[in-house]
Amino acid sequence: MAAKMPRNFRLLEELEKGEKGQGAEACSYGLADGEDMMMSNWNGTILGPPHSVHENRIYSVNIHCGPDYPDNPPTIQFVSKVNIPCVDPRSGKVDPTKLPCLAQWKRDYTMETVLIEIRRYMALPQHKKLPQPPEGSNF
Repeated sequence: MAAKMPRNFRLLEELEKGEKGQGAEACSYGLADGEDMMMSNWNGTILGPPHSVHENRIYSVNIHCGPDYPDNPPTIQFVSKVNIPCVDPRSGKVDPTKLPCLAQWKRDYTMETVLIEIRRYMALPQHKKLPQPPEGSNF
């Protein structure tokens, strides 16, 4: 059995990848506060998928990696208002039971995995034409 990478090593690896822009072009992420020694609070950005009502929109999210990350998934909360079934319309929190990668979390998933999955979720045929709040509105 392979050794488990400690939480902070894992988060440092994700930070380096995020800062160097080595991830997916449609998503980005980084620490919300460079002084956060526990590396718990992150900001993420998702570019709206093409051929959908989200096209040309930029969505901001807050990501919280608790003390049990990556054994447990991060919590995600949209800052930008969005209308998709996995997001609470009042708080902007992503419901982990409605997003497959959070519902079936695996330790080797990353924050990037979640952001890409949210973007795919936006592009699903049943979600890509849902009416959206005015661009630029926040929770």
